Amino acid sequence: MIKTIHDFKKVFFIGVAGVGMSAIAQYLRGIGKEVSGSDRYFRPGENNETRDKLEAEGIQCFVQNGEGIGPDTQLVVVSTAIEDTVPEVQKAKQLNIPILKRSEVLSLIADSKRTIAIGGTSGKSTTSAMLFDILEYAGLQPSIISGAGLVSIMKDGKIGNAKVGAGEWLVIEADESDGSIVQYHPEIGVLLNVDKDHQEIDELMQIFGIFKGNSRRFIVNRANPLSVQLSAGPENDFSPEEGTGARYESLDFSQEGFSIYFTISAVPFTVNAPGRHSMENALAAVSVANQLGVDLETCAAALKQYEGIYRRHQVLGKVKGVWVVDDYAHNPVKCARSIEACQPISDKVIAWFQPHGYGPTRFLRKDFVQEIAAVLRPQDEIWMSEIFYAGGTAVKDISANDLINDLKALGKNAFFVEDRHDLVEAVKPHLTENVVLLLMGARDPSLEQFGKEVLAGLENPV
Repeated sequence: MIKTIHDFKKVFFIGVAGVGMSAIAQYLRGIGKEVSGSDRYFRPGENNETRDKLEAEGIQCFVQNGEGIGPDTQLVVVSTAIEDTVPEVQKAKQLNIPILKRSEVLSLIADSKRTIAIGGTSGKSTTSAMLFDILEYAGLQPSIISGAGLVSIMKDGKIGNAKVGAGEWLVIEADESDGSIVQYHPEIGVLLNVDKDHQEIDELMQIFGIFKGNSRRFIVNRANPLSVQLSAGPENDFSPEEGTGARYESLDFSQEGFSIYFTISAVPFTVNAPGRHSMENALAAVSVANQLGVDLETCAAALKQYEGIYRRHQVLGKVKGVWVVDDYAHNPVKCARSIEACQPISDKVIAWFQPHGYGPTRFLRKDFVQEIAAVLRPQDEIWMSEIFYAGGTAVKDISANDLINDLKALGKNAFFVEDRHDLVEAVKPHLTENVVLLLMGARDPSLEQFGKEVLAGLENPV
């Protein structure tokens, strides 16, 4: 029976290339565990950047055929996407090796440190990265397990979503999408926002309520009408708006290009990330750091050097007056905020979105249409390609074109290009000298390469 992080030495990850799995694998390797893993994207003779980076950390990688699991394996870790019918799971069961989900292992890790858990339906990765950078700058040598690569760590040739520091604090994302957030018992819990995403609001509020009860100190965004209902007291809280009674309020917001400016308690802040939502994330990070004893001036100095995270308003380049920006936005509110963040940058925003999953798209159809329609200016455009399908038994009774038709009915400039590889040629006549081409989507591991293809395609003559 594995009850603590000290109850195993040799661990194997099935699906180790996933962003959540690779982060935990790297962390465990960083504290001295023997770590190996497999993934369906690891194929003989094919180059795989994630595999190369994991092996550079001392994590041995295998094709997903079971050869990496043996009698000396003490623990097998699976993600929620790994089903019991997978041959490697069957082999682990035959060998009587304990099998834990990714979230269960993260819970064991969190119990071994003074943990800060960042929760909410939007902004977890960015807030975690900002908080980590502040604590690192302040000399607290924190650890982090994140859902996205931090540029400050990626610069060293690493995946960037995990780091083991010598200090006592660990920053993690607490994911509500699979309900695993209720497993964590952090010293500090943070609730950024509550918006309809993977579950209905009532279910989300119940989950976040348990998260609050499990946290020794709880910090919420008082400007969010749902998260404020779970406040433990305004003396802990933050707000991007005045008059909420929060201890930390950000004022005087402005944006120039890709940078934002604001003040907290008269201390000026500059962050190289666009949008009011980036200010909210920074404010949340500052409220935690300051309650740990880091003064506001140090927080400001740290955030001035913030370099961002992977696929969060990541600027891929500028071609013929067109900024190409890649973003992980994938739920209705995230897509709307992503579009809004780009509007001060240019006269026109052309947003492209690839929904993922037929069930989630069906569940959120009205919300996608409502949120996106509300932020589009008359000159802005929304484009979509067909829903990303990762396999399985999904009922394909909805198309991204259904959302586009809904947006057209509201008078919006909406366009459907079924095959995303046709996007560049289709969109070229719509481009002007001062425009942002915003690419949005998640879960599809090929989106990074797609962004590079779009940038290269724009360099060709119209």
